[in-house]
Amino acid sequence: MVSSAPALGPAVLQGGERSTMSTRPILKNKTFLYMTEFFSGVAVMAVELGASRLLAPYFSSSQIVWTIIIGTIMIAMALGNLYGGREADKDPNPDRLYRRILISAVWIALIPVVGKYIVLGVSAALIFTVSTNFLIIAAFAACMVIFVFPLFLLGTVTPSLVKYATDSLDHNGRIVGNLEAFNTVGSILGTFLPTFVTIPAVGTSVTFLIFSGILLILGLVYFLSSKTGRRRCGAAAVAFLLCAVLGHTDSFAFWEPDLLYEGESIYNYLQVKETEDSVILSTNVLFGVQSVKQKDGGLTGMYYDTALAAPLMAGVTEKEDFSMLILGMGSGTYATQCREYFGPGPAIEGVEIDQDITDLAREYFDLPEDVTVTTYDGRAYLQAMDKRYDVIMVDAYQDITIPFQMSTVEFFSLVADHLTEDGVMVVNMNMHSDGEGSINAHLSDTISSVFENVYTADVPRTTNRELFAWNGGDALESLKNGADATPHADLREMMEDVSERLTPYEAGDLLLTDDKAPVELLGMDVIDTLIQDEVALYRDIYEEEGLSGVIDSLL
Repeated sequence: MVSSAPALGPAVLQGGERSTMSTRPILKNKTFLYMTEFFSGVAVMAVELGASRLLAPYFSSSQIVWTIIIGTIMIAMALGNLYGGREADKDPNPDRLYRRILISAVWIALIPVVGKYIVLGVSAALIFTVSTNFLIIAAFAACMVIFVFPLFLLGTVTPSLVKYATDSLDHNGRIVGNLEAFNTVGSILGTFLPTFVTIPAVGTSVTFLIFSGILLILGLVYFLSSKTGRRRCGAAAVAFLLCAVLGHTDSFAFWEPDLLYEGESIYNYLQVKETEDSVILSTNVLFGVQSVKQKDGGLTGMYYDTALAAPLMAGVTEKEDFSMLILGMGSGTYATQCREYFGPGPAIEGVEIDQDITDLAREYFDLPEDVTVTTYDGRAYLQAMDKRYDVIMVDAYQDITIPFQMSTVEFFSLVADHLTEDGVMVVNMNMHSDGEGSINAHLSDTISSVFENVYTADVPRTTNRELFAWNGGDALESLKNGADATPHADLREMMEDVSERLTPYEAGDLLLTDDKAPVELLGMDVIDTLIQDEVALYRDIYEEEGLSGVIDSLL
């Protein structure tokens, strides 16, 4: 005779355990347990997506930062799984699990209120002590402080629910499979909802509050249905409401008064601010100006001015039909300048992956209506089109580095194929970086493997460098002739200065390919150098006078 398998659920719990379970009738319905599993999966992924947007304005949204976020969350979940399993065996009281869910809900609700201050505090604490890999270390430390604890608590959910949902060894495989399936489906939903719905619609802060509220509801339903833990529930609800009031409208750039616009798109954090003589678009708070409009027109004092040499190199003053393509249109600064200095003749097209940026360009930056902008990835656009252009500008930097797919031999070969015989490519390299193995050396070597003529020009008083490349024609002679022919004195003077700054590039063999293009790591090296240069003075003051000396020097 085969004996039946021993029961593992409420029927075999002993003493206080059986008493606790018998007064929690909601657990007799496995639907609630599955919903707990489902919404914990939703919350975990929503927090992960929210983490990327919280950190992006300070550390970028590069693959490296994503790796740090995912790795940190995996650490938290693994530790939570271990702890949850042991706690479930040691003390299977379900009150403990739902108490942890309430705590995680409140913690996540606090992130919009204090998260940005923690990021800046961690960065300030490390900037005087860390000399290499600052962004990596600071991003990892911020993730550990902000996200590990609530996700550790959510990591305890699955092993705890297995304890309550499994009635018999005959069915434990199916029950565990069902729980994992609910968790996975919830994770899928938690991946798509923030990216495509909540963050673009209501922003990162409210996204954290929405998914914190879901966890809060789970805990409240459990405790209120069990007629216990009312004080705990009240405290959690009050804390959530306070966070909702204090956190839902707070700005990422809380030190920036009177922004014309602040918002978030699918791809970027966006802000538009106005100065006495210009309007400025920044896609990430701490990484400078993305685009600018001079209220009175004219030159900007930025890299766009140097890049105006490209149309002259390609004969814009000599050709009746002239076309330009800008990959990475932004708010249209370059297009607007080209229209101002070269008139209505050149046909100008732009490609910008973020439609919200294009909308801002029309609203705040007076992008000419005859400049067409396609919402698309720059490389994918070239692959889909067979048109040739006299000038192609590549200005697709995102945060601190160029997207890898727009930095390779394959990409620049695609650009060359879309240029006319005497066409010119101009590439904005937004960081000075020299020396063996630098990102600019990689980019310049890669471009030199495709183009016969490669010249660079550093942009004064900025960290930018412009690279000009062509295969046919005498671009330097065309530049001289075009500068002489222009009726704009400021442009003529600028082009004379550019001609003096142009330096022929001596190619090496550091090639970036679709298979291997570590642009994020190369970009991080440059950022480390820039940070060291910027904080060298303050580090000296800190070492001599301490923190008070640094504060005094900033005031």
